[in-house]
Amino acid sequence: MPTERRVLVYQDRDQLTTSVAKRFLSRTRELLESQETVHVVLTGGTVGTGTLAAVAASKDRDRVDWSRVHLWWGDERWVARDDADRNELQAREALLEILLVLPERGLVAEHVHGYPAPEDGIDLDAAAVRYADELRRFARPGEDHPRFDITFLGVGPDGHVASLFPERAEVSVTDTSVVPVRNSPKPPSERLSLTRPAINSSVRVWLVLAGADKASALGLALAGASYNEVPAAGAKGRKRTVFFVDQDAAAEVPDSLILPEY
Repeated sequence: MPTERRVLVYQDRDQLTTSVAKRFLSRTRELLESQETVHVVLTGGTVGTGTLAAVAASKDRDRVDWSRVHLWWGDERWVARDDADRNELQAREALLEILLVLPERGLVAEHVHGYPAPEDGIDLDAAAVRYADELRRFARPGEDHPRFDITFLGVGPDGHVASLFPERAEVSVTDTSVVPVRNSPKPPSERLSLTRPAINSSVRVWLVLAGADKASALGLALAGASYNEVPAAGAKGRKRTVFFVDQDAAAEVPDSLILPEY
């Protein structure tokens, strides 16, 4: 069973992203001491991309053996690969292009598992199947996807995570690891997303969010709201589920849930 969720609060967005980046680098190094590879699920958005930029700027960046790290995404917008809305492009510009050209122990291009894009000549449904097949290639026997060691998630003001939006059919899908999303309440309207079971197979789920507009959603998620109404309430890691937030986002978090450290 997953552990009880806890919250770490930081003074502002800069301190938040810098601290999460530091924790990510140290945890990845620790994991690589005991296992051959590490699988990480990235998220987009301002805070998610800001965290990757903080990783790029960290003095500890090159202490990780990135050649043994696989990168996935929790969701993606169905736009061209060079579209500014694309999560993968934002991640590449913030961090991945740096890691790919490191002279030693750099990120391997084949370990960057981006979603298909419209220029691949397939439709949204086929794209979901293709990404699910890619996940299955790296799965352990009897499973549909690799063991995700760390999954980053953002949280929208409405409580959505990845592209699982409140009171939408995709939130309740359990028979596949990837779903197509159409008529998204947030543009762009077409997307691809990991499902809740795929997200919750992660060893650690780290939800990173900032801003007063997230306070209500965070409060509801921690108060035990239905995941159908607040998808963030249903995001739970097998070992750890931690919300990393700034002070503005933490306005409705009970003191009993706030950790002094992690």
